[in-house]
This record gives sequence, structure tokens and C-alpha cells, in this order.
Amino acid sequence: MELAAGIHILGRKLEEAELSLKAAEQQLLRSRQRYNNTVAEVKDYAIVMLDIEGNILNWNKGAEVIKGYTASEILGRNIRLFYTKKDREEYLPEKLISIAFKEGRAKHRGWNVRKDGTTFWGTVTITAIRNDDGDISGFIKITHDLTEKKLAEENKRLYIEQLELRNIELEQFTYIASHDLQEPLRSITSLVEILTEEYTGQLDENAGKYLRFITQSSNRMSQLIIALLDHSRIGRERVPEKVDCNELIEAVKADLRKAIEESNARVTVKDLPVLNAYPVELKLLFQNLLSNAIKFKKADQSPRIHIAACKIDSGWLFSCCDNGIGMEDRYKEKIFEIFQRLHSKQLYEGTGIGLAHCKKIVTLHNGKIWVESAPGKGSQFYFTISA
Repeated sequence: MELAAGIHILGRKLEEAELSLKAAEQQLLRSRQRYNNTVAEVKDYAIVMLDIEGNILNWNKGAEVIKGYTASEILGRNIRLFYTKKDREEYLPEKLISIAFKEGRAKHRGWNVRKDGTTFWGTVTITAIRNDDGDISGFIKITHDLTEKKLAEENKRLYIEQLELRNIELEQFTYIASHDLQEPLRSITSLVEILTEEYTGQLDENAGKYLRFITQSSNRMSQLIIALLDHSRIGRERVPEKVDCNELIEAVKADLRKAIEESNARVTVKDLPVLNAYPVELKLLFQNLLSNAIKFKKADQSPRIHIAACKIDSGWLFSCCDNGIGMEDRYKEKIFEIFQRLHSKQLYEGTGIGLAHCKKIVTLHNGKIWVESAPGKGSQFYFTISA
């Protein structure tokens, strides 16, 4: 009696287990079907199943969009069809299948062939599929069309190459033209000196004044040419190195000692970093900023200049603040252009290229420079140096 009851209970449990197994199988079947339907609808990627020899077993919408074949045209054919003549001659499809078989996955980036014979740049990943016994039964091949990205990268590369070539040509032109311009200027200056010496006391007041004007103009032209040459040389054939900005500022202050003492300027520095930079150019940057802060001081106040820096995500943010005459908003961009002056050379000496130097140096360090200012309220120059 007890044995019969036990057998009955066992039979019922077996039936329940069988029903649970069938439900699980149906659920797995539905999951696979949903997965297959999802894969079939993907349009951005060509996702296909391959047999062990690389023949195509299924075809999703992405494959139809990217490669141009319908499922009826392509099923059963080999993936060699998608490769260029050169790749087929080098047995690239077979090599990728072999790598996927040995290592479980193979990846390749290159040109693929569409149905109409046109090519597209894409990435291909072939992944091995294993059966329940662990043996490889086929592969999944996923292709992503990267033609637009490839063309964008190629256009960017060509643009950079053309820009670099133009910059080299411009630098060469500037260098040659500046040297050629220096020679006639020297001749003019020498002739004026000869005239002044040989005709001392024989020239009237107007003639003497004209000769002085010629000398002053020639000297100014020479200064402009030298400044232009210096501008073209910024960053030329140099490599970045470790620079202690605190030591650099001390060197700049030593170079500007006379101007600092004559103007009774006070320069304070706080938290400057050690960073990778072009030392000569960075020194010129600080020198120009300090020189300007001293030059454009208020008549009744000694210059007060404070330089600081702080770490930011992209590198370092520097500030150089002064209590000088300041400027109007409309000049905040103009001052960084080459040979642009806000004041007459009679009021303030200089070539008008110092801040153009600063902008080029900051750009060389992959940074940006800008100014915040108001008339009578000083100027705050900010610039970034990329990490």
C-alpha cells in the first residue's frame, strides 16, 4: 500500500517536472525567437550567421541596407563575396575564419564590397558559436559601416596637411621677406647718417627735421620687421620640457628689473605649477604680459600685478591681473591681432605685436587666452595651458 502510494507520488512529480521542462523549453524558444526578430530588425549593423565554412545562413535588415543584397539573393553563398579582389587573392576571408576558429574571435577593419560593386569602409567581427558539446558549429559575423567616419578622418587629415604646408610656406615667406626688407632699410639709415654728418651746419631746420623723421620711421620699420620675424619663429622646431613657472617668473622679473624699479611696480606670484611646456615661448608670454601691465599703468598709481594658476580638467588656468588703465569691451578681441594698437606710439611705445605673440604661444600649448577689463579698472588676462 505504501509502495503504491510512493510510486503514485513519484509519477506525479515526474509529470510536474516534465511540464516545467516543456514550459522552460517554450520560454527559451520564445526568447530565441524574440532575439532573432530583434537581430533581424537591426539596421545599423549587418549581423549574419555562418556555417563552419563561412557560408551565410541568415540575413538581417542591416545586412540588406549595408551590403545591398536581399536574403533570397545571398543565403547559402560564401562571405568571400564581400571582400575586394586583393583581399580574396590574399585569402583574407579564410584567414579570419581560421583565426575565429582557433581563438574564438577575429576582428578586421578595411574595405568591403557591396552588391553594386561599390566599396565601404567597415569593421568586421567574427565570433565562434559552440554547441552543447563545446564544439564550434558556426560563426556570427557583425559588420559596421564606418565610411562616413573614415571620410571625415581622411578629410581632416588632408586639411591638417594642407594647413601645415601653408603655415610652412607662410613662415618661409615671412622669414625671406623680412630679411629682404632689412637690407634697403639699412641703406636708408646709412644714407641719412652720411647726409647728417657731411652736411652738418649746411641744412636748414626743415631739412634736419625731415632727416630725423626718416631715421625714426626707418627705426620703427626695422622694429616691426624684427617683431614679425620673432612671431614667425614661435614654436619652430622646439620640443616641450618640464618648466617650473615660479623660476620662469623670477627670470622674467630679472630681465624687466629696470622697468619694474622705474615704475615702482610690485609683482606677486601664487601657486604656479611645474608643467610640460615650451620654456622660451612661455617665458616670452609672461614677459609680454608683465611688460604690458607696467607700460599701461595709471599716471597716479604704481603698477600692482598678481600672477596665479589653478588646476582645471584640461590642464592649467593662469591669470595675470593688474591695476592699470584697462580697456573697453570692443577692444578685447582686437588686442590679440598682429600690429593692432589701441593707443598712439607717441603715448605708448611698442610695435603692437606683443599680445599677438601671447595668443600664438598659448595656441601652441593647445590653450586659449582672453581678457576681462574695464576703463580705469585694470585688466585681468586669463590663459590655459593644456595638460
